[in-house]
Amino acid sequence: MPLSVPSKTLTHPVLHGPSSFPSISKPPCFNHHLLNRAFACKSLEIAAPSLSLHSNVPPNSKHVDVATLSNLCVDIVLNVPQLPPPSPVQRKAFMDRLAQSPPDEKYWEAGGNCNMAIAAARLGLNCISIGHVGNEIYGKFLSDVLHDEGIGLVGILSNDNSDNIIDRSSSDSGSYDTLLCWVLVDPLQRHGFCSRADFSKEPAFHWMSKLSSEVKIAIENSKVLFCNGYGFDELSPGAILSATEYAVEVGTSIFFDPGPRGKELSTGTPDEQRALNQLLRMSDVILLTSDEAESLTGIEDPILAGQEFLKRGIRTKWVIVKMGSKGSIIITASSIACAPGFKVNVIDTVGCGDSFVAAIAYGFIHNMPLVNTLAIANAVGAATAMGCGAGRNVATLEKVVDLIRSSNISEDDEFWFDILEKNVVSQEITYLSNAMNGKRNHLNLVSFDKVVSEILPRLDLQQTVGNVST
Repeated sequence: MPLSVPSKTLTHPVLHGPSSFPSISKPPCFNHHLLNRAFACKSLEIAAPSLSLHSNVPPNSKHVDVATLSNLCVDIVLNVPQLPPPSPVQRKAFMDRLAQSPPDEKYWEAGGNCNMAIAAARLGLNCISIGHVGNEIYGKFLSDVLHDEGIGLVGILSNDNSDNIIDRSSSDSGSYDTLLCWVLVDPLQRHGFCSRADFSKEPAFHWMSKLSSEVKIAIENSKVLFCNGYGFDELSPGAILSATEYAVEVGTSIFFDPGPRGKELSTGTPDEQRALNQLLRMSDVILLTSDEAESLTGIEDPILAGQEFLKRGIRTKWVIVKMGSKGSIIITASSIACAPGFKVNVIDTVGCGDSFVAAIAYGFIHNMPLVNTLAIANAVGAATAMGCGAGRNVATLEKVVDLIRSSNISEDDEFWFDILEKNVVSQEITYLSNAMNGKRNHLNLVSFDKVVSEILPRLDLQQTVGNVST
């Protein structure tokens, strides 16, 4: 399958959100008859969408590779004498004091789902972010970052839908500002996190009741819709389900990473529990850490936990379990693949999981072998860990290629064999190894050199295309 040309080389007009920011170039995401429509979206519709907005869309007509849903924020990383106090009231007062005087822009970074979108765009995928940014300085900053990375922005709020007028005076006006996440570091390098989402009992846009036609078009034209657990901080459970149900209708694959919020949602309100369960059943690809998989299934063994998600799922094709620096596993209905991680000097793990997801989407979209997909994903995650922070600091394609060329993967084979050999099942099990191709009991050993020979030409080509475009 040919590689997508990076969106930053194109000059189509942007389909932008409701802000007053300058127009930016956008990826070749939409049919030409849609290019003159301004993206200014306000509401999420739970009712069945109109048939006139979509049809059975063949995959080759989808011009966006990845759309991320909600969770756009600006991280502000500050050194502080001490971390904020545990009391919610005191923490909010602490955060409000910080917000009174905006810190220098050198401390700002794109965060949330921007991490995944940036990492995916750097791999050559055409990406859009569906979400909200405000009209203040932080929103301008975030919009500019996405533009510079070649990522389209589809606003999730608008004022153009007369049948769903929002009384903003009855809501917290701060909820219309760009979401800030304060990343606080004390002298002992311990981290604390604060955002206004921590102090609200309801999602920021809990009053939204419709999915606008512009957001529907964005979903319809995307191959993958990525959602994570933090999306529940902005959108109601019904709104998130509306978006994912529409994705199912128009043939867009759903990726879901519940993250740390997954455990909270599993014991949350009835609506949150219902939405979480539905997402886990309807997603094509589920991504979790081993701890998260255990917390949602009660099963410690990562492979058995993955198989439990497959049993519960309706559309589930892949379950990916992230094992930290050890590597990762993909469990499907017919096979299991695992790949050890890369040995790197870890500077900062923030954004590693988001970068990893981007590479999984890359392999999924390009129909790559499972073990090759894991190898790239492990490399992208590890390359991000070698830097400091997320956002624009996530892995570059150059760093990923260099890391793969180094072939410096972990040699903790016994750790993996212990996991794999106690799961003697009928499925094919493939393991990425430093050794030659071969067999070990029921395991198929695939040489890392063989995988490198298959994935480097694709990445080298994308690197060449990227260099020409810049």
